[in-house]
Amino acid sequence: MSFRLRAVRAFTLLVGFHLMGVVLLSAIAVLDWLLMTRLFTARAAWFEGMVLTVTVLLAAAILRGLFAFLRAGRLGPVPHGVAVTPQDQPELWGQIQAAAEVTGQRPPSEVYLVAEVNAGVAEQSRLLGLLPGRRRMLLGLPLLGGLTVPQLRAVLAHEFGHYDNLDTRLGAVTMRGREALLHTVEVFQKGSTRLHHAIGALYVGYARMFLRTSQSVARHQELAADQTAARHAGRDATAAALRVLPVLAAAYTHYLESYAAMGRSLGALPPEGEVHGGFRRLLAARTGERLALLSSGQRPPRPHQYDSHPPMAERIALIEKLPTDGRPDGATDEPPALTLLHDLGRVFVALEARTLSQEAARLRRMSWDDLVMARAVADAEGWSRPLRVAVARALRSSSQGAGKTATVHRTATTEAVADIELPALEEILDVFDRGLLWMAVADRMPKPHQAARLTGPSARDFIRPKVFDGLAGMVHLLLAESGYAKPDIAWSGQPGLILPESWEKGMDDAIDAAVADTPDTAPLRALLASPHCVSS
Repeated sequence: MSFRLRAVRAFTLLVGFHLMGVVLLSAIAVLDWLLMTRLFTARAAWFEGMVLTVTVLLAAAILRGLFAFLRAGRLGPVPHGVAVTPQDQPELWGQIQAAAEVTGQRPPSEVYLVAEVNAGVAEQSRLLGLLPGRRRMLLGLPLLGGLTVPQLRAVLAHEFGHYDNLDTRLGAVTMRGREALLHTVEVFQKGSTRLHHAIGALYVGYARMFLRTSQSVARHQELAADQTAARHAGRDATAAALRVLPVLAAAYTHYLESYAAMGRSLGALPPEGEVHGGFRRLLAARTGERLALLSSGQRPPRPHQYDSHPPMAERIALIEKLPTDGRPDGATDEPPALTLLHDLGRVFVALEARTLSQEAARLRRMSWDDLVMARAVADAEGWSRPLRVAVARALRSSSQGAGKTATVHRTATTEAVADIELPALEEILDVFDRGLLWMAVADRMPKPHQAARLTGPSARDFIRPKVFDGLAGMVHLLLAESGYAKPDIAWSGQPGLILPESWEKGMDDAIDAAVADTPDTAPLRALLASPHCVSS
């Protein structure tokens, strides 16, 4: 679609939005005039005042939406990223300038490194997109971590394709128009009168048409930019870069959840520069196949009429249909794109300063090993607590019934039961040996309402995994306290604890025996008596 036709379509959509606002404002003005000059009576003055108040609020909402689009074409606030100049990062800028030259475009005025698996461009166009302006490029550091240099060239050529196709000239106008329209819809949906909702329904209908039209154009723009990338950076390198994007996105989500946020509940962060920088360690430790496993279980998103990007499979298929150009895919024997950056540690530290909230930035810093150990101990305490509380309550009930006081060694926190002391692991095993696991303890384990009616084997099968986890948690706590469990950051797997070999081999079977229908605690007691454990 030509720039002229796209410009006409964008302006038509904006004119329609404003025309609807002007018509509604005119209708409101006529209604107010009729109230003031034709329908006014002293007896109905209160009603007139109420209607006038509602119409003023309606007019204010419409006017806010009409004037919101005037910001169209602005670049917006400085992004949460690290600004880099040709003097700071000459090699990265060399690649950017080379992509600009090969596509016949001028380079961006600003380049920011951001914490996203993404890249993007924007332009501060003038006269609603008719004239070019200041350009901005965003490059995600996690993206650079997973791309090779040739693949980065394909991504840069794709972004300059948007400049070449003049997408950014109208993109800001369309985006601001979309934001103004959605803002107006939101205002009316929050209204308390039927008139608000009726007018809001008009804007909702127009918004749907606006989004269908503008997002359809955006999808075609992405495909055109892909063609630009293939033409200038190579067909296979472009296809390889597209294939790696969903894998990197899944890997980065996994990293943020399993590693960067590991100390969230502990009020702690990884070492300085490692909140985002640790992702490169995960990438270095995992092969392409292991990374792909992180996204293998995710279903590709279903195409939607409001999507701004075509499905990735469609984009790749279209690129692969192009004739071969003899250029390699750049997936092997090529340096990672991160090697283009100088003083990488400083870059990651600067990115944290731009992305962390003030509250988060004040959190204490811990080494990865200390974080893994603290997280493992906290998890083990969480796993073990329901079982310990259930056993403590069973002991108290038993001792009250027998007129005796149970002997326990550990003090409970006030979190759940302030008046109950929690038993140690061997005391829990004693309770199991007395046959109380399925007679008294299991009924006191927390369970959802739906499972409360289960009885017999069904009840035991439901609660057995929770008892297993409780015992495993207590074992982890015991081994951690005695110094036999070691932290394992496990960049190639899942962070956790390394247990002594005897426990790695025998713990699951021993706990299975302890939580059987007829509990047998002997295997677990034998492990507890081994040299690699100090029971208490």
